[in-house]
Amino acid sequence: MPAIAAQGLTRTFGPVTALSQLSVEMPHGVVGLVGANGAGKSTLIKILLGLLPPTSGTATILGMNCLTEGLKIREIVGYMPESECLPPDVSATEFIVHMARMSGLPTDVARERTADTLRHVGLYEERYRPIGGYSTGMRQRVKLAQTLVHDPKLVLLDEPTNGLDPAGRDDMLDLIRRVSTDFGISVVVTSHLLGELERIADHVVSIEAGVLQHSTSTAAATELSGLVLVEVTDRGAEVVERLRALGAKVTTGTQPNSFAVEVADGRILDDVRGVVVDLNVGLVRMQRGRHHLSEMFLTPQEAVHG
Repeated sequence: MPAIAAQGLTRTFGPVTALSQLSVEMPHGVVGLVGANGAGKSTLIKILLGLLPPTSGTATILGMNCLTEGLKIREIVGYMPESECLPPDVSATEFIVHMARMSGLPTDVARERTADTLRHVGLYEERYRPIGGYSTGMRQRVKLAQTLVHDPKLVLLDEPTNGLDPAGRDDMLDLIRRVSTDFGISVVVTSHLLGELERIADHVVSIEAGVLQHSTSTAAATELSGLVLVEVTDRGAEVVERLRALGAKVTTGTQPNSFAVEVADGRILDDVRGVVVDLNVGLVRMQRGRHHLSEMFLTPQEAVHG
C-alpha cells in the first residue's frame, strides 16, 4: 500500500483550478514534492491533512480517506508549515510540550517525548530559551520537533530549508534523512531546490499548475547517462578533432579542455586514452556522467543544447 494515493483529485476556488485531475501514488520513504509557487503543493497538503475537501476525486494517506478521516489522519501525521508561526515569548520546551498534549499525549509522556525530540533535532541545550531569541535555523528545528513529538507514521514538511544558510541546509537535510532511516517515518518534503531532493529523496513528484508532470524514483532520474565526461590539461581542440576522426560523437562546451563523449561501446574509452597518449597531454578526469533531476524540467530544445 502506498503512503499516499490520489485519484482524479481536483480542487477549484471559483474560476481558479488549484489541482486538476491529479492521480499519483507516493511510496514510503522520502518523497520530494516539486513545484513553483502556485503549483498546487499547499492545496494538496491541506487536502491530505483533511483540512480542505477536494472538489472531486479521492485521496488517501496511510490507507485513510482524507475527506472522511481527517481527525484520525492528524493523530498519526505530522506537519511542518512553511510560514513563520512560532510564539516568540515561550521556550521550545513549553511549546513542544503543548503541541504534544494537543496531539493527545498525557503530560508526563509529553514532557519525556519533548526532551527526546529536542535532543534529536539538536536543541536540547537551548530548550529553555524563549523562541523569539532563536536564529532562523533554530526556529526551523523547533517546527521540525513539533512535527515529530507525537511519534507520527508520516510527516509533511513544507519548504523546511527556507531561509537557511548552506551549513544550516546541510544540517536540516541530514535530520530529514535520519527521520526516515533511523525512525522509519515516511516523509513528504516540498522544495524548489532540486539539488536538495537529489540528496535525500527516494522518489520525486512534480506538479505544475495543479497538473502532474513527473513521478519517478530518484535512482531512475539520476541513473548513469550515455556520456563520458573528459577533461585534459591542454590541446583540447586537437583531442576532440582526433576523436571525431575515429568516429566518436563529441560535444564541446565553454571550457576548451573539457568535453563529453557519447559511449557507443567500450572501445571509445580506449580511443580517449590512446589519443591522450599520442598527443602527450595530461588526462585530468574521465568519468561516466549522470542524469540530474533538473533534466526533467528541460524543454526538448534545452535538452539538445545542454
